[in-house]
Amino acid sequence: MFDRCSANYRRWSAVSSFGFIYVWRYQCVARIEPLGKESPVVVDLMAGTGEIWPHILRRFPEVGSITALDISHRMHLEAVERLHQSYADKIVHLEVNALETDLPTEHADIVVSSFGLKTFDQDQQAVLAEQIARILKPGGRFSLIEASDPKGWMFRPLYRFYLDRMLPQIERFFLKGANDFSMIGTYTRNFGNSRHMAQVLRNAGLVVEMRSHFFGCATSVAGHKPGD
Repeated sequence: MFDRCSANYRRWSAVSSFGFIYVWRYQCVARIEPLGKESPVVVDLMAGTGEIWPHILRRFPEVGSITALDISHRMHLEAVERLHQSYADKIVHLEVNALETDLPTEHADIVVSSFGLKTFDQDQQAVLAEQIARILKPGGRFSLIEASDPKGWMFRPLYRFYLDRMLPQIERFFLKGANDFSMIGTYTRNFGNSRHMAQVLRNAGLVVEMRSHFFGCATSVAGHKPGD
């Protein structure tokens, strides 16, 4: 599915979210506390076409490298060929499953992920949390953000109607019958919010704070690995 939607991902995700996805990625990176060190190593999990990289490079211009992990071959190609040639020398692409990465232990100063968590069930989130704890250096920072189901918000029925009913119809009309982005409704309903991810990150030994964005339409978890 991600190979199939890779060419439209950047543009369509921005349009369908009314631009909020850009704001949320900015907020995700803004949650990362300064490291005070030269050439930090960044790992981007479920990197897609790298929409979060400009935010990272603006906040941390001293970044040494960004290792982009994604299981989709086409997502990597879109990122390399169309979107980020100007700083391609800083990006290392790995076509791997983030749950099974063999990146070295204590490899990364910063770990980020934007809008990849919702595809994982709770057991997989626990595996991902262990991976994040393993690859972070002591004192390393992390920040993850995901579209969520804003239960308790007075406009949640309208939000759910848009994701579950309108978005699939819009996609079929504008993307020639595709059924890729319309899965967001199912994913967000099953995911709920980042509360479980926060707990499994704590279980993995990390210091975590969860935050809600725009009445819970997105939630993020950020923190650090105790140590230096």
